[in-house]
Amino acid sequence: MSPLTPAQFEQLLPLATAWAEEQESHILACGTALTPAQLGDAKQMGVAQPSRVRLLIVPSIPMPDHPVLSAAGAATGLISPFTAGLTLRYGIFIRSDMENDRSLIAHELVHTGQYERLGSIAAFLRQYLSECLTIGYPAAPMEQEAILRSNGLDA
Repeated sequence: MSPLTPAQFEQLLPLATAWAEEQESHILACGTALTPAQLGDAKQMGVAQPSRVRLLIVPSIPMPDHPVLSAAGAATGLISPFTAGLTLRYGIFIRSDMENDRSLIAHELVHTGQYERLGSIAAFLRQYLSECLTIGYPAAPMEQEAILRSNGLDA
C-alpha cells in the first residue's frame, strides 16, 4: 500500500521530524492562543496542556521545502494544498477558510493529545505516518481516534 519502502521511510523520518519541529516553533511564535471555548474543547479532546497550544491561520498548509520530503508528502497524499489542518504537537496550522470549523480544530487537538501521550514529535510521526502508509488514511488508528473523538464533541 505504501509508496515508500521501509528504508525510504527511515531515511525520510528525520527530515520530517526536523521540518515538524521548525514549523511548530514558527506556529508557537506567530500563532494565537486558544479561546476559552477552544481550551474547553482541548481538555475534552484529551490535551493535557491546552494552554501551550497555538493556532496559526494560513491561506494553505505549507509544504516542506526539502525536495525529497515534499515529493514524499505529495506521493503519499498526507499533505497537499487541500489539507485543512495540520498538527505539529502544540502548533496547529488551520487553513483560513476553515478557521471557524470547531470540529476540525477539535480533530487537530486530538492529535495534540496523541503527541503528548507519545512524548515527542519523532515518536508521533513514526507511529502516525507508519499507520497511514501501511493501513491507509483515514483508516489508521490514530486518525480514527481523532475522527471519532471530534465527532463526539459536546454541543
